[in-house]
Amino acid sequence: MSDNQNVNDQNLVIFMPSGRRGRIEAGQSLLDAARQLGVEIESICNGRLTCGKCKIQIEDGDFAKHGIFSSQNHVTPPGEKELELLDSMNSKGCRLSCSAFIQGDVLAFVPEESRAQKQIIRKSATERVIDINPAVRQVYVEVDKAFLGEHRGDWGRLQDALAKQFQLTDLSIDLTVLRELQANLRKKDWAVTVTIWQEKRVIDVQPGYIEGTYGLAVDIGSTTIAGYLCDLRTGKILATESMMNPQVTYGEDLMSRISYAMMHKDGLEKMHTAVIDALNRLAASAAREAGLRPRQIHEAVFVGNTTMVHILLGISPVELGGAPFALANRDAMDVSARELGLRFHPGANVHVLPSEAGHVGADNVGVLIAEEPYNQDEIVLTVDVGTNAEILLGNRTWMYSASSPTGPAFEGAQITYGMRAAPGAIERVRIDPVTKMSRFRVIGEERWSDEWPQHSEAAVAEQPTHLAAGICGSGIIEVIAEMYLAGILLPDGRFDPELEHELVQWNGRKGAYILARGDQASGGKPILVTQDDVRSIQLAKAALYAGAKLLMMRAGIDRVDRVVLAGAFGSYIDPKHAMILGLIPDCELPKVYAVGNAAGDGARIALLNREKRKEAQTVAHWVKYVETAVDPDFQNEFVGAIHLPHASDAFPHLAGLLPEVKEVVGENGRSRRRRIKS
Repeated sequence: MSDNQNVNDQNLVIFMPSGRRGRIEAGQSLLDAARQLGVEIESICNGRLTCGKCKIQIEDGDFAKHGIFSSQNHVTPPGEKELELLDSMNSKGCRLSCSAFIQGDVLAFVPEESRAQKQIIRKSATERVIDINPAVRQVYVEVDKAFLGEHRGDWGRLQDALAKQFQLTDLSIDLTVLRELQANLRKKDWAVTVTIWQEKRVIDVQPGYIEGTYGLAVDIGSTTIAGYLCDLRTGKILATESMMNPQVTYGEDLMSRISYAMMHKDGLEKMHTAVIDALNRLAASAAREAGLRPRQIHEAVFVGNTTMVHILLGISPVELGGAPFALANRDAMDVSARELGLRFHPGANVHVLPSEAGHVGADNVGVLIAEEPYNQDEIVLTVDVGTNAEILLGNRTWMYSASSPTGPAFEGAQITYGMRAAPGAIERVRIDPVTKMSRFRVIGEERWSDEWPQHSEAAVAEQPTHLAAGICGSGIIEVIAEMYLAGILLPDGRFDPELEHELVQWNGRKGAYILARGDQASGGKPILVTQDDVRSIQLAKAALYAGAKLLMMRAGIDRVDRVVLAGAFGSYIDPKHAMILGLIPDCELPKVYAVGNAAGDGARIALLNREKRKEAQTVAHWVKYVETAVDPDFQNEFVGAIHLPHASDAFPHLAGLLPEVKEVVGENGRSRRRRIKS
């Protein structure tokens, strides 16, 4: 029996990427464990070893971040029938959750195709005006035929034709293209379509006249990956695909993944392979939707934070884990797709945008060239909210950037009933300040919970499409802000000990608020917001707010003209609730708005306009980076920002919305901000 294996006790089982965890009795199948924990795994045959839909991957190793040692030996071994079924599906390395019975602690990853409710990843592209000037273009050329006594060689003849007809000189040719050149020249009587990258290298030669060059722009986020397949001639988006980043298995935040690479000899290789496999699946899916093949992708532009870029390129991220947070390379890079193991066109190039510093990477540069705050007169605060928040502050005169370690709480992790955005996730919340009763809306159901009919035979057809399954990031922001406005929480984030209400439960000195009743929840049990949940969000929002305030201090300003919320999560935050919580500094509410996945848009802009790549390189070096990790002012701002909305800053643009508070001095001489009872 393996380490940490004890069949007599309840065993810790964690399902990724949802992050759901719980203690499960030995002997139960992982499929049953998933159902108990609210993780919906596809199982058409209901455990009869027929459909093969309930595939999972059991991870091996010590996962310090999750507090678990997992092993494939912690479940019963596969039987002959399971092995035959997996082999027929070409699913080596997987298990069927219906026939894997728990014998110890297990960390299991549920692949996208096995999830009964597919993840909703809101990273759609934004409509933008882009000047089309891609790095890849096609030309149709007629080449001189070879004849006896003339010894230029077929590549020489093609070079001469390109120079004469298109003034293209000093070109090189990809070896894979050279191998097929002679046959392709002769198929259509020496007329070919040549694909050229950056006016430097021939990456494809096709017989006759051919139209069609395609590129892929990808935002590799810590939690999600979003890709946009584009026609490089017209700029049109042909397909949009997104998926969970499979690296979440090895850690939900950046430091966890750096630690995993540091503590495991094969850690970097595992994470690199995981993201490359994911990118190949994403490209194949996007190409299929557009009626193309991945081989027709001639160019790609990738953005991501510095840790994601290092792992993508197979570079150890260990140096990013401690001061001085050194990058392997700050500048933009062009690498061969085939060298990375990407199944694009054999001559395809991958362009990675530059980084600004150790913890502000290519994704933030993507935001820069998409939003162009460096061309604005107003002072703009741009926040890309995610597992690691990147912050930009400035205008055409000056620009500062920083990174704040918000952690995965905004993604629903570290929250008792947290989940990522999927059908059934509570995403909007309102609480009556008098009755303390909540009303909420879940993803996949347009009606608010107070509009749902009560359970009865006559109302079966009117029941909600999805009951509440948990709380996603936008929902946890709103519920905590609403709990504060309703007087359930004090300014320091504690549940009000003087509050006696049926919706507030107490476990010692820790409170918990019943957000959804058992009959409103898919699991049949109430969904709670606990004191620990509130603390997790306070820590995350304090890190983000302190980072923004630190940049304002460095710039010598006390206000901003506009606040731009970027990223999938930022797109669904209600500006009012974000400010009530103290997530962002005070600003006129109409001037706080979301711009969607600006990092992905920046990647798409760089894909379609090569001049923007030069601009990205220039502004990445121009921005002044502020290192929050070692700045004493950051810690001071962080402590103040723990409060709701903040211990010292005023929020005049929320006048009339925030409750009045006063300073109360306790017996120990410490002052506390306390809500004034109405």
